[in-house]
Amino acid sequence: MERESPITALEAVTDDTHAGGLPGGTGPGVPAPQSPVMAWNEWDPLEEVIVGSLDGATIPTHHLTVIFNLPRAAQPFYRLASGWKYPKFMKKLAQAELDNFITILAGEGVKVRRPDAVDFSKKFKAPRWTSRGFCVACPRDPYLVIGDEIIESPMCWRSRYFEGDAYRSLFKEYFRAGARWTSAPRPQLTDELYNYDYRVPNLKAGEPMQFTVNEFEPVFDAADFVRCGRDLFVTRSNVTNLMGIEWLRRHLGPGFRIHEIESRCPQPMHIDSSFMPLAPGKVLVNPDYVDVEKLPAVLKKWDVLIAPRPDPVEGFMSKISMCSPWTSINVLAITEKKIVVDQSQPTLIKALKDWGFDPIPAPFLSYGPFGGSFHCATLDVRRRGVLKSYF
Repeated sequence: MERESPITALEAVTDDTHAGGLPGGTGPGVPAPQSPVMAWNEWDPLEEVIVGSLDGATIPTHHLTVIFNLPRAAQPFYRLASGWKYPKFMKKLAQAELDNFITILAGEGVKVRRPDAVDFSKKFKAPRWTSRGFCVACPRDPYLVIGDEIIESPMCWRSRYFEGDAYRSLFKEYFRAGARWTSAPRPQLTDELYNYDYRVPNLKAGEPMQFTVNEFEPVFDAADFVRCGRDLFVTRSNVTNLMGIEWLRRHLGPGFRIHEIESRCPQPMHIDSSFMPLAPGKVLVNPDYVDVEKLPAVLKKWDVLIAPRPDPVEGFMSKISMCSPWTSINVLAITEKKIVVDQSQPTLIKALKDWGFDPIPAPFLSYGPFGGSFHCATLDVRRRGVLKSYF
């Protein structure tokens, strides 16, 4: 009898996997009493947040997982400058916008925490590869908060292998105060993981989807997941494979369901520029990267808000941004109504107002070369709310 391959089995997992109530005992989903960490979704009132830092920021070491996730126009800069510290003028521009963002959060009564400073320009070595680091501009990528649990993700960028060092003092504080702190299996990141014959697919010409990582071991970026209480949504991407998705599904257990959103982006990386829940029953969708007709059935009763096309932007920092123009929807909800959005996007700001939200415009384009926008630049530690099912 022929056995089913592990990968085929993973692909067969459906959205109905692990439906049900919370696990019993003290397993995943059962909060520790009075934990300082508690967040179940993307919209409950934000009380405490970790905001990224540009200290020690270094242009990531050249690798296919880096270069093939960048806009084509930005690739030459990152090839040539690989391993060097970011120019001071770039950091100065981005820092001014970051400081303003922090001021906005503090003004809304949000407690802002920061990672420690780390020099990411130092080279480090594993048995079969070497790299320099990157930065801690985007704490959304390496960590996922589910209730009272901080889950460290097994990221596939070698340059991000020791990024977690900058958060250790914070997480030890949270752990001592009652939070749970978990790490997914440490990845080896050997050459066997990577598809070195990868080429960006031409999806318009009907070419099959390709990814820079295969199923050698579980890898995922936390930013490929968004939370809606008992339900999470994920995109398989150039940094998140099926094994990574399945690891998190099994770890969370039967109290949660994970639904996959198929991406039409030829270089998919991180769901929060494609599919962004804003409030109960409302999700903002990028129509270029997501086929609304193929959304999971659980979303049929939700209002699917089709994001307007990004307004054009100018300037050097936009030209060398690591991100697509669709980081326009990489917004941060402070409450179900208040949403921080880039001020360069008046069309989206108007649309949010029309949909009943209270957008807070802020400049943030200069942060793009460091990896993202408002949602990427934050990790919500505590939101005032409880675990619910919204479907």
